[in-house]
Amino acid sequence: MRVMVLGASGLVGGHVLERLLANPAVAQVVAPVRRPLGQAHPKLDSPQVDFERLPADAPWWQVDAAICALGTTRAQAGSREAFARVDHDYPLAAARCLRTHGCPAFVLNSAMGADPGSAIFYNRVKGELERDLRTLGFESLVLVRPGLIGGEREQPRPAEQLGQRVLGALGPVLPRRLRVNPAEAIAAAMVDAALQPVPGVREIESARLTGQDG
Repeated sequence: MRVMVLGASGLVGGHVLERLLANPAVAQVVAPVRRPLGQAHPKLDSPQVDFERLPADAPWWQVDAAICALGTTRAQAGSREAFARVDHDYPLAAARCLRTHGCPAFVLNSAMGADPGSAIFYNRVKGELERDLRTLGFESLVLVRPGLIGGEREQPRPAEQLGQRVLGALGPVLPRRLRVNPAEAIAAAMVDAALQPVPGVREIESARLTGQDG
């Protein structure tokens, strides 16, 4: 298979990329990035792109499945508008290019509480992206909805780190859906969904992303 990873330089995307490169069922991984990934691999094609002006006719859009882990925070983006551009507009533009080139399967790293009608801006943007992706006609569309993501980021997020410590301590007594979701567990679920696509639209909720059996 040829699989695309959007957001390969991020926490979850990095784990997705690592899993795909190590999987013998994957012949090539396409990872469009704004800045060089700083790694080389015989199976990796990592074209540098401007997400404001994606090359819609590039041949590397022709893949068997795509995994999207693009995302930022409002603080890092600098404004609501910039956040929505990265978390909604960029993934949707890429998804449209993928569909134009015949990609049948798309897996999105969304968020728990994603809802286009939400009063919470973050959840509303995530929900609007889910809603808009549903209109593109992917044969298989998987919406992965983690809660708080666990792992070490290159750019620390203080609030997220505090949340990880608190929820980590409370984990044994919390409902599964409120526990920390390790980035590795999210990546594993996304890769499985992409490599073994199921027709239709389905959601993977946070309770299934804890990385725990109990």
